[in-house]
Amino acid sequence: MTTKKTEENTDKKVEKKVKEVAPKKPKKLTKKEQIENLWQENAELKDKWVRVAAEFENFRRRSTEEKSTWIKNATERLVLEVCDVLDNFERALHPELEKTEMEAFQKGIELIYQQLDNIIKKEGVEKIDTNEQLFDPNVHEALAHIPSELEENKIVAVIQNGYKMNKKVIRPARVAVSNGIKPEAEATTKIEKNN
Repeated sequence: MTTKKTEENTDKKVEKKVKEVAPKKPKKLTKKEQIENLWQENAELKDKWVRVAAEFENFRRRSTEEKSTWIKNATERLVLEVCDVLDNFERALHPELEKTEMEAFQKGIELIYQQLDNIIKKEGVEKIDTNEQLFDPNVHEALAHIPSELEENKIVAVIQNGYKMNKKVIRPARVAVSNGIKPEAEATTKIEKNN
């Protein structure tokens, strides 16, 4: 009998503990209380949304300002390097230069050209190759068709160099292209037409 009493006491203790630990059933809310809770939750969500929208707008503005500053600084660095080239040109064109120093003058101009060429190469700029290349409308702009010893559509002369920057054409090369007629053959054709 004692065991039965002990078991009953243990069961009552366990039930009591379970009731303490078990979640209490929520109190039944009235419609008015439910509406007030929803309004409060709505206000909290609206406040969070306004804060997130403001943070995003601040991020967008900061990002735009940083990009603008980065572009200005990149341009400033390039301009400073070009200023060095201008200084060298100014020294080379100094009015005290005598005619006997023409070789030194030419050498100075070549060095300045190399300096400027190195600056633009550092920026990812490269000259478009045109030396007896076939005409490519993606990188060349034909300004004339002229007679030449070269086959048709080969570049005969460069009128203005073209450049690529980071593999993108920023200025096409302006060229004269061979029309495939040799100069002597064209002269003969003109004479025959005149007769």
